[in-house]
Parts: sequence; C-alpha cells; structure tokens
Amino acid sequence: MKIILTGIQPSGTLHLGNYFGAMQPAIELQDQGQAVYFIADYHALTSVTKADDLRRFTFDVAAGFLACGLDSHRTILFRQSDVPEVVELAWLLSVVTPMGLLERAHSYKDKIAQGAETSHGLFAYPVLMAADILLYNSDLVPVGKDQKQHLEITRDVAQKFNDRFGPVFKLPEPLIREATAILPGIDGRKMSKSYGNTISLFGEEKEIKKPIMAIKTDSTPIEQPKQIEGTVLGQLMQAVNPAAYKDFVALAATPGTGYGELKKKLLAEIETRFRPFQEKYRHYVSHPGEVEAILRDGAERARTIARPVLEKARHATGLSR
Repeated sequence: MKIILTGIQPSGTLHLGNYFGAMQPAIELQDQGQAVYFIADYHALTSVTKADDLRRFTFDVAAGFLACGLDSHRTILFRQSDVPEVVELAWLLSVVTPMGLLERAHSYKDKIAQGAETSHGLFAYPVLMAADILLYNSDLVPVGKDQKQHLEITRDVAQKFNDRFGPVFKLPEPLIREATAILPGIDGRKMSKSYGNTISLFGEEKEIKKPIMAIKTDSTPIEQPKQIEGTVLGQLMQAVNPAAYKDFVALAATPGTGYGELKKKLLAEIETRFRPFQEKYRHYVSHPGEVEAILRDGAERARTIARPVLEKARHATGLSR
C-alpha cells in the first residue's frame, strides 16, 4: 500500500479557505493508500510565538480534521513534535544539503519579502520538511503546482544523501492537485488570516454571519439584475454548494433581489453544509482527552515506520554499528 504523506501547519484559527484548500482534499485521499498526516508544530514555530497559541492551534487542527471526516483508524494523525526521530534525521540531511539549494527556495524568499524574520529556522525549513517526508518512506506527497519545488528539494537532498552514504531513501513522487482550491476572502483576495478576510469554519453563528454580511459588492441598484459569476459571493457559493450555484445565479439576476438577500442565502448554505462538522468539533472541544489519545496513538504508529528508516540512515553514516 502506498504511503501518502502531508503536513498541516497550526498557524491560526481554521477558516473556510483551510477546509477547501487543504482539509477536504486530504480527507478524500485517505481512501487511496495509507495516509500519514502530521500537525507541523515544529514548522509553526517560525511564525507562532506564544506557547498557548501553538497549543490551541494544534488542538484545533486535530479536532477540525476529525470533525470533518478524518478516520483515525485508517489514517495516522499525529503531532510532528511527538516523533523526535524527525529532528535527528533533519540534522543528518543538513550535512548534505547545499546552501545554494536553500537560497533558491521560493517560500523563503517570499516570506522575507513579506517582512518575516530571517531566522535559521526559516532558512532551513526545507531540510526539516525533507525529513518529514523521507522519515515515513513516503510514496506520494500531495502538492499544488505552486508547491512543487518543496518536493523537488526533498528529492534532491535524498539523492545527495544516497550518493554519499548509499541507498537509504526512496524518492517520493508529487501528487499534483491540478485544481487546488483557492477560496477568496471577503475582500476578494485569497482567504488568509494574514489579510483578516476569513470566514471561520467552527465559529459561533454571529462570528460567521458578520464577515459574510461584510463581503464587498458593487453598487448595482436593487431593482437591477446582479452579475455575480466570478465575484466573491459567486465563488463562495460555488465552493459551498455547487448544486445550488445555478439557482443562486438566477436569483441574483432577478430584479428586486438585493445583495443582502444573496448574502443571507450564502450564510444559510454555509450553516447547512458545515453544521454536522461544527457539532462534532464542539464534541471534541468538550472531550479534549479523545483528541489527545488519537494524537498519541498516531505518534506511536508513525514511530513504527520512522524508527527503522532513521536507524538505516544512522548505520549508513557510521553513527551506529
């Protein structure tokens, strides 16, 4: 059975963009092989600076995935930091990683351009990412087209290690998502917590209603038809309930329909689509021990894969007899 590996960084409160862009595709993939999903709390330390925030965000990611349909019996779900082998492997990989390879990483250059602190952790991020992937003998790594370089760096590092120390790592293949969902936020830009334009996935009703009613629209008078195809309202409805999209477009084109009515219709569709998930999420919030047990079990299952891989790398380098 092929191993499908992906990591989810706990860097903020979950929103609809997280669900359609990462969570839903990951949950769909758990039927196609042995899914190994980790919550990348080590990686999050490059942006999350408060301990309580990291703990809360990590829990939210775990509870959110479980609430949205991740099957913890089939899928291995764990905290990255609960598998210490990954840190040692990252060091072993770092000794064969060229500086130039890291300097060419798009993600590093993009974050520096956005004003991020130039820490070693941010610079060496791809090495830890390579360790995440190689430690579990991953066959497939789901990535969007814009993230393909991440896996290319991993393959380069693995090949350099193999060339120097012998055949230790398999070279994982990218599983390209041709149509990676990029959901617009309420201001039209990509939905992102950094833009403050998100719609909460598990918030209370008023937390969800407020941003929806604040979605930017044009000044078309109420008595005139509204053209919403390609607009924020249209794109959100198409993502939330594709089956209702045609009727939504027809409603918008009906003279006398205001944007307020369209926003309320979108709100109702969001509530209907996500209410079952929200109920499950609140269950996990009330029973955090269940989430913790799943994460600890997942870490043990992950370590049964990781330990032999690390030992093989240690032996190849001469660290173990």
